[in-house]
Amino acid sequence: MVDYRTMPLSPDEVEVFEHSRARLEAIAYRLLGSASDAEDAVQDTFLRWQGADREHVETPEAWLTKVLTNVCLNQLTSARARRETYVGTWLPEPVLAGDRMLGPLDTAEQRESVSMAVLTLLERLSPNERAVYVLREAFGYSHGEIAEILGITESNCQQTYRRAKQHVTAERARAEVDRATARKIVAEFLTAANNGEIQRLVELLTDDATSTADGGGKIPARAAPIVGALAVAKFLRGLFRPADVKRDLVGGSPAMYVTTANGAPAVVVVIDDRVIGVMSVEVTPEGVTAIHNQVNPDKLVRATRQWSASEHGEPTLHVW
Repeated sequence: MVDYRTMPLSPDEVEVFEHSRARLEAIAYRLLGSASDAEDAVQDTFLRWQGADREHVETPEAWLTKVLTNVCLNQLTSARARRETYVGTWLPEPVLAGDRMLGPLDTAEQRESVSMAVLTLLERLSPNERAVYVLREAFGYSHGEIAEILGITESNCQQTYRRAKQHVTAERARAEVDRATARKIVAEFLTAANNGEIQRLVELLTDDATSTADGGGKIPARAAPIVGALAVAKFLRGLFRPADVKRDLVGGSPAMYVTTANGAPAVVVVIDDRVIGVMSVEVTPEGVTAIHNQVNPDKLVRATRQWSASEHGEPTLHVW
């Protein structure tokens, strides 16, 4: 077993790793759907870099990517077992705008790869399919490079990518809406929910709209998705209706901000700079098609840290 403490890194070797850290974090987050797990994977990769025979590493970036990917694949295998005992619906950990863990968001493919919808879909893929899809779609690695990282043939990599791409595309056949328009729709949607305008909510939702929530067994949340425009509208009206029990549960009256998370419109729910919920809203030309509510406090630690350290202006509204 390697004793990492006996193999100190030179300043240049530390710099090599730090130069790659943001990219490694972005890859790990997309692979794991958890910012905290991604941080652990990157730290594990750093320890392996410290313990490696670095003089014989020809291309550090490729070496680090390979090690990180395999660390994540091991985590994915154990995560599947944990998900089987997870209380309620599991949703990815949201990451707010400006967080380097989001990585590149320049293209539609890159934005898609980090969206709540796609991160949730990726849970249905095998670990190898997920790795191939993320490395190819979000980071532009060639099939040859990915094959080397995963220890498979290039032909097998191409086949794996086609399967993963077909699965995601079949579930994601909706067009993008520009960000300004999407945020305007979300603000209108929020106002309608707060005012109890059921009919307006139905008009803003698609017929097949869904709402899911992740409370992790710590905050009350519906275990099964809510499906259909009217059902989602009624649920949201109930969610926004004032009640003492709600204020007692969260410790006050929340402020809501329309902002961005995971490259898409979102509503951040805050009490005293503490994020108590992130509502990720999927907007298409046809309307709001999906709402992902993350209220598990364990998955909001990073969001709270980032929120409290940033400027965010006045809230869109106060509720309860």
